Amino acid sequence: MKVIGKIAQTVAALWILNVWFLRFNKDTGYRGGDATNMKEEFAEYGLSEKTMYAVGGIKVSLAAMMLIGHKVPKLVRPASAGLAALMLGAIGMHIKVEDPIKRALPAISVFSLSTASAILNRG
Repeated sequence: MKVIGKIAQTVAALWILNVWFLRFNKDTGYRGGDATNMKEEFAEYGLSEKTMYAVGGIKVSLAAMMLIGHKVPKLVRPASAGLAALMLGAIGMHIKVEDPIKRALPAISVFSLSTASAILNRG
């Protein structure tokens, strides 16, 4: 189970970094509403650009903590739980704009991975 926790920890963290650094300005097919990039997606949800950067900063920080957690295990559980909480919010935003389930699948996946990481990693 420890290996599964470490894999979940790593995959969730890298997924978040990929979304916020490599796919920020790309139309992925998973954006909320009719959005084609991150700024438009947050606007679809009725959230400001400042909120987008705040959420992004927190998600990137938590993802970094999860990766650093391979060397400093006590960081993993709080970072994973925090990311899971934010991903619940992301799922809620998809529900708010009445997206089809397909668009929420990445958020559901990262929520699941983060939750598994928080449960399976004892540091």
